[in-house]
Amino acid sequence: MSKIHEALKKAQQERALISSAGPEAGQSHLDPTMAMHAEAVATIVTPGAPVTTPVREKQSPEAVRFENFVKTCSKPTWRLDPNVIVFSESSPSANGAEQFRTLRSRLTQMRDAMPLKKIQVTSAISGEGKTFVCTNLAQSFARQRDRRVLLVDGDLRRSMLHLPLGAPSSPGLSDYLRGEAAESTIVQHGMDGNLCFIPAGNAVTDPNELLSNGRMTALLDRLGNVFDWIIVDSPPCLPVADASVLAKSCDGVLLVVRAASTPMALAQKARQELQGKNVVGVVLNAVEDTHSYGGYYYGGYEA
Repeated sequence: MSKIHEALKKAQQERALISSAGPEAGQSHLDPTMAMHAEAVATIVTPGAPVTTPVREKQSPEAVRFENFVKTCSKPTWRLDPNVIVFSESSPSANGAEQFRTLRSRLTQMRDAMPLKKIQVTSAISGEGKTFVCTNLAQSFARQRDRRVLLVDGDLRRSMLHLPLGAPSSPGLSDYLRGEAAESTIVQHGMDGNLCFIPAGNAVTDPNELLSNGRMTALLDRLGNVFDWIIVDSPPCLPVADASVLAKSCDGVLLVVRAASTPMALAQKARQELQGKNVVGVVLNAVEDTHSYGGYYYGGYEA
């Protein structure tokens, strides 16, 4: 016999007891709490009607996986730089936020046609704004509901990605690749939301060898099961070979070119250097509003 049936039967017996003994007897023999409970059950449940229970909103397996993952991450306090992050309320560049939303939409559309989760951001030479693009692209993705984003500083030669976040620079990727730090210690979750960060870590003398040892690819593949997007900042592709090595661990490459700054010959050479590396687009950075292309990615961050 179900508990609901038992409650109904008990309520019926209690009513019969009250009817036969009179109101005063009913008040003396029936516990008021039980009477209220029985009446409530009898009122809500109709014999023969389906029994329903309150439905709680279920989390997706991805959300549960992410929540369990961030419990193990380090949790420093980040201090975001509004002069770099265009999504900050005090940022002087509101137009920049809209441009990054446009880039986000285009990358999302591309994913309908190809596997695209791990995106490397590079440039021909330093000073083009790749770190600025990395930071704000990750911020734009993280502002979408249920989009879990990992930002990775893969520039082991001149790491700067921790600066706009106001985050610790170590332990980080280099320490993990050398086997000196665990995964849980290098991934930071420094603020509410779905954005995590892996800094570059302590300085090393052999960055290319570390990026080539197989641990980087394995790390990104494993974390790809937790995050919807992984954005990797890499060194420029012309001075060193690190960018080409990192590209093997990613699904696509964004090439950042600085307007009125990057020589055309260097931009073309960078494109040739990345041939066969699935370059999914070129981001024109620091465009003045007066130019015909509408201020695309206007910003002054130099990394």
